[in-house]
Amino acid sequence: MTPNITPSTASNKAEFYSDLELQIQAVVDGQRNWVTNLANTSAVIYHGLRAITGKPINWVGFYVLDQEAKTSSGAPKEALILGPFQGKIACTNILFGRGVCGTAAAEKRTLLVKDVHEFRGHIACDSATNSEIVVPLILEGRVIGVLDLDCEVTEGFDEVDQAGLETVAKILVGACDWRGVI
Repeated sequence: MTPNITPSTASNKAEFYSDLELQIQAVVDGQRNWVTNLANTSAVIYHGLRAITGKPINWVGFYVLDQEAKTSSGAPKEALILGPFQGKIACTNILFGRGVCGTAAAEKRTLLVKDVHEFRGHIACDSATNSEIVVPLILEGRVIGVLDLDCEVTEGFDEVDQAGLETVAKILVGACDWRGVI
């Protein structure tokens, strides 16, 4: 069954994130499949945030733990693989510690990057991106993925976005069945 989601009528970002929390809870209510929930969440955030801020948000999506990633000797290695998203074509594999997504995963913390060109090792999937925020999805102390947002302007994200997106990440971690990822 499709949840009854109505577009946010918020007049500012703080209100948007309050509405977003309710929308994401409605999206995941009764649905445990992580692919389904991440796909719908990326769509809700992408369209809603673009509408409320007027900023050119050019990508919203997820990278999840890649269970198939191996070193040349066959040992497991920590890597992320592209998951559900909204936006242009994206990088498919990111090692922990590489780029903003891999660094957020390795450090188990949100990275708010006001200018990606100043972030050492930034991976430019879309040359139009100038700022980024990445929130790790952490289950039982282990990173199982990241929520990644890109914007075409510098300083496209702030602490209000960080707080709101961290709440979304917690909702998703608790609501999904992560079999296949962990």
